[in-house]
Amino acid sequence: MTASASWDPARTGKRVILWRHGRTEWNRAGRFQGQQDIALDPSGVHQAAEAAAVLRHLHPDVIVSSDLSRALATGQALAEASGKPISTDPRLRETYAGTWEGLFFADIASRFPQEQAGWAAGNGDVRAGGGESRVDVGRRVAEAVTEAADALKPGGTLVAVSHGGAIRAGICALLGLPTESWTVISGVSNSHWSILEERDATAGGVRWNLAQHNVGLDALPSGPLEG
Repeated sequence: MTASASWDPARTGKRVILWRHGRTEWNRAGRFQGQQDIALDPSGVHQAAEAAAVLRHLHPDVIVSSDLSRALATGQALAEASGKPISTDPRLRETYAGTWEGLFFADIASRFPQEQAGWAAGNGDVRAGGGESRVDVGRRVAEAVTEAADALKPGGTLVAVSHGGAIRAGICALLGLPTESWTVISGVSNSHWSILEERDATAGGVRWNLAQHNVGLDALPSGPLEG
């Protein structure tokens, strides 16, 4: 798939590309990473380079990344491909999942069935492993993206490199969706991305439109849609 076809040099609205990091060994094994700092595995390094070769054609103006190494290494691949600098923002980190971090998803479902069911259903009050709720995560990701987007020139493009669960929560928060409907947005596969485009400011209401979701090079292996 080529991403360059949607780029219009005459457009004036800003654009945000939310890009998930490449695969890690914990993704492959089915562990909940949360904010554990797990590096890309060899497939993840390859995924990042392949996706960066596509995303550079969307002419990013600013690249900002979660400070966790799997996201930062992914973003650095695009920084090298595009010649743009990269900065970090810890608000783009994955969900802090407390006691769930490092556990296999199957074990979480077995040991914490009620909490896991609520989490999977998108209940905004459920705190993963006693850590953050989806609402907490969506709020901080939306704040980080909004601040970076506000600093863009008209028509500028921001690439925010983050994590599967954080991207989904951030998108839902930026779109102003009610929490109970957040499960209508799927997670994002490793090294895939979603694109938000700025709406006409004169129309009022929500600022962003979800133009593309979970786009990527599907021949590459991926892990669970969160982490």
